[in-house]
Amino acid sequence: MFCRIPKQFALAALAVVLVSPGASAKYFSRVVIDPGHGGHDRGGRTGKVYEKHLALDTALRLERYLEASGYQVTMTRKSDTFVSLARRAAIGNRYRKAIFVSLHYNYTWKRNVSGLETFYYSSASRGLAEAIHKNMLQRVRAANRGVKFGRYYVLRASQNPAVLVECGFVSNSRERTKMKKGSYRDAVARGIAEGIAKYRRSW
Repeated sequence: MFCRIPKQFALAALAVVLVSPGASAKYFSRVVIDPGHGGHDRGGRTGKVYEKHLALDTALRLERYLEASGYQVTMTRKSDTFVSLARRAAIGNRYRKAIFVSLHYNYTWKRNVSGLETFYYSSASRGLAEAIHKNMLQRVRAANRGVKFGRYYVLRASQNPAVLVECGFVSNSRERTKMKKGSYRDAVARGIAEGIAKYRRSW
């Protein structure tokens, strides 16, 4: 039997369909942490300070903070091993109700450049990037290089909200001195964890 649906109810139902995917993107129980580089891929470096080591240590600290807050956590690597970009994205895409956070330390030939920046690709990821960036800056005294659109592979390939965080410049001597200290890397990790919690609460 055919039953005509009043126009106002049809429009309301359409609005629910259009709004729900964006809203539900913030409901997640798992965080996939992606420590950049690893193995033969050292990332940015100055002397014996390698991005791959800094990223992994920060990721392990972030893992502890998140697990203590009740999140399920998956790491794309937990040791000094090489993982391809495609593999990293695939690990993140195994899970529904998850977000993907890739951790890096920056490098440039311009030695005076410093600060923190956070990248997103999809519009659904921008709120996550903004929350993480703001809370990271509250924990770490550093130049604010902003939240930016980026076409990094792990962001483009992610089926979940995904961000890439640059936690400082290995190439800047002042910032390098800070990041060599566990207290700095711990502050970065704590700020990221707090940003993730704020993003989730905003749902």
